[in-house]
Amino acid sequence: MSPSPIQVTVSRIESLTPVIKEFTLTAHDRALPGFSPGSHIQLQLPTPSRTLKNAYSLLSDPADRSCYRIAVRLQENSRGGSRYLHERVREGDHLQITPPANLFAPSSRAQHHILIAGGIGITPFMAYRTEMLRQGISHELHYAYTGGLTHAYVEALQPAPNGQVTTYDSRRGERMNIEQILSGQPLGAQVYICGPERLLQAVQQTAAAMGWPEARLHWEAFAAPEPGQPFQVHLARQDKTLAVGADESLLEALEAAEIDLPNLCRGGVCGQCVTPYLSGQVEHRDSYLPPSDQSRTLMPCVSRGACNSTLVLDL
Repeated sequence: MSPSPIQVTVSRIESLTPVIKEFTLTAHDRALPGFSPGSHIQLQLPTPSRTLKNAYSLLSDPADRSCYRIAVRLQENSRGGSRYLHERVREGDHLQITPPANLFAPSSRAQHHILIAGGIGITPFMAYRTEMLRQGISHELHYAYTGGLTHAYVEALQPAPNGQVTTYDSRRGERMNIEQILSGQPLGAQVYICGPERLLQAVQQTAAAMGWPEARLHWEAFAAPEPGQPFQVHLARQDKTLAVGADESLLEALEAAEIDLPNLCRGGVCGQCVTPYLSGQVEHRDSYLPPSDQSRTLMPCVSRGACNSTLVLDL
């Protein structure tokens, strides 16, 4: 079952760049649940076409339970969530969120933490740094952005004895040298990546070529599901057929039919919504299922059926 929603008020909206806004959320009548660095919430967005549930990293101080802060980039190909937040939500509005969940927590075993962020991917690392600076935990931050567009929080990032900061502005021709960053790091170092897919792949490939064990790399990869071709899904146990729209996820179609599946990330990462299927062609888009499981299970939050056949679920 999905966690019970929390009622919040949008107490402040701040435009940080032409495409990034920060939203401060406060609870109506109680302190908000505590959270750890790397946590995210799901925000329910009642767009004109349907209610979206999008995940956003918490960037606020984990020790402060008076409010949550998230930052949202306006996506060019938005399904409606980021555009709704940027264009429709106002200070004083009431929204619903889920309690925080953490799929991107820093390792307690690491002797040194290497944080690599691209653009809006800086958000989870704001909470990371607040806690690491407070506890004196050794870390370094590498932050790539486009000046004048995705430079949110550059001015707020101050170097400290236990946490150095290096920034890279693409408009100035500054480029991140991943091999140089990873070279000479202590054996107990762990790497964390959040940002565009190209950054994630570049760090993964460079680390693998340098012999870094995969267990020392951590990343946050969830994002809103990409649109695709419309398709049909048949629920075998209920003998019911549903239509899934081009800009609608299978999970959203199931929820609209009052079929509640557990979920945390809604981006193909956590594995909570894994669902068995009996037949049909599946376009797997998740980062969770091994190839050996893809012939019988799928992740409805991101994966889709082919438009020329009916996908049959064991539901």
